[in-house]
Order: sequence, then C-alpha cells, then structure tokens
Amino acid sequence: MQGYIAVTQDRKRVKHQEKGEIESKGGRKSKKQAIWRAHQVLRNARYQVREQRKAEDGVWMVLRKQLLLEQTVFQALTKAERHQQRSTREAWKQRWGAAWAHHRVLIVVRQQEDTQWQKERQQLLKGPFEDFSTPSWLAILVMTDNCTRQCLGLPLFVAGPKVTAEMVVEALATLLPPELHYLISDQGVHFRTQTLARLAQQRDFIWVPVARHRPQSNGIAERFVRTLKEWLADKIWQSPAELNLFLVDFLRDYNARPHQGLPIPGLSPDEFAKRIWLM
Repeated sequence: MQGYIAVTQDRKRVKHQEKGEIESKGGRKSKKQAIWRAHQVLRNARYQVREQRKAEDGVWMVLRKQLLLEQTVFQALTKAERHQQRSTREAWKQRWGAAWAHHRVLIVVRQQEDTQWQKERQQLLKGPFEDFSTPSWLAILVMTDNCTRQCLGLPLFVAGPKVTAEMVVEALATLLPPELHYLISDQGVHFRTQTLARLAQQRDFIWVPVARHRPQSNGIAERFVRTLKEWLADKIWQSPAELNLFLVDFLRDYNARPHQGLPIPGLSPDEFAKRIWLM
C-alpha cells in the first residue's frame, strides 16, 4: 500500500510539472486572449460613445428643425409685422447662434476623441505585445498507403491557404509510387483539376474522390491526420524549416513502429511493406 501511495504521489507531481510546462508554452495564447479582452473593452467604450453621439444628434436635429420652422413663420409675416416682432427676431438669432456654436464645439470634440481612439487602438497592438505576431499559415499534404499503412511523405507548403493545384500535383508526382492504381482523396479544389487528371493519365492511376462531408469514407487517412496533430501538439517551431525537421522525425518514427491496423500483428509499416515485396 505504501508503494502504491508513493507511485500515486509521483504521478501527481509529474502531472503538475507537465501542466506548468504547458502553461508556460501557452504564453502566446494568453497574450492573444489579453489582446482580445483589451479590444473588447475598447470596443464597448466606443459603442457607448457612439450611442451618446446619437442622442446628442437627435437633440440637435429637433432644435434645428424647431428654429428653422420659427424662421419660416417669421419670413411669412408682412413687413410691418416683422418690424413689430423685431425683438423676437433678435432672440431667435441668439438662440440659433448659441445652438450652432454648441454643435460646432461638439464636432471638434468628436474629432479629437476619434483621433485619441485611433491612437489607443494602435498602441494596444504595438504597446505591451510587440513580440506578438500573427503566425503564417502552413499546409501539410498527408500521403499514406492504405495497404501497408506507410506514410509516403509529408510535403510542407509555405504558401498556406494560397497553395495551388500545381504545387500539390508536383508533390504527388514526386512521392507517389509507380505501381499506384488508385488515389483516394477528398473533393478539395486542388484535386478536381485538369492538372491532376493529366498526372493520372500519365501515371495510369484512377482518382477516387470520397463522398462529400463523409470523412469516415477515408478513415485511414483521417486517423493518420489525428495522430500527426497529437504528435505536433507539444512541439514548438519558429520557421518552416524547423517544422519540416519535426515532420521528418515523425515520418521515420511512424513508419518504424508497430501498427495495430496491419494484418500481421507487431509489424511496422516499413517491415510489412518489405514482406509484401518478398511474397
């Protein structure tokens, strides 16, 4: 029992250490969350200012309409009536001048507030988080053999969301085995192109698209993607070259370790592939 307690305490201590390491690695995420919260505060304050301005504009429009209506009524009077109500005209001019002067002051104040808001927004992005930068997108093409479970390659595309069909087909042409008969993939725009059709005709293989919104139709590749994501979850890289080194290590380890999905238990994808060729 004492031994069990000691092992349990060791497990708890290791778990807390791992949690601390994960939290320290999550500094980038915490900074991003802090920026988002600061933006929310600034956005809420801006919303309140805009609502206040709407109310002020409503008061100004009512007062302006009233003053213009009084001016229209005064102009409709005869010359004699205007002369009799000269004091009313002077009072109207004073009211109009005071209202217009107040409105112009509000315009100047609003311009100053807008300038200050822009400065605060820029300072929020540059000030306490100067080391924060938006990561560039990287794309990885996953290529696996459904028979041997081998990973044929993990081409890395720095272009990210701007990867073209030509880039994908060039990677396929380099890594696909010559004895390939069927190429199974989703129906992404990179595969539904004439470029891939020409490669299929040249290499004499058939492209088999899986059903839309049915990733389970290509379960082997989807499970491999999940394994790759889990393996990369605790990795940190600063450049595509560093990520590519991780992918090379993963590719070597994945193909060399035993795979439970193979017909012969205990064999790795590389070893199973060798035995198939010997049969």
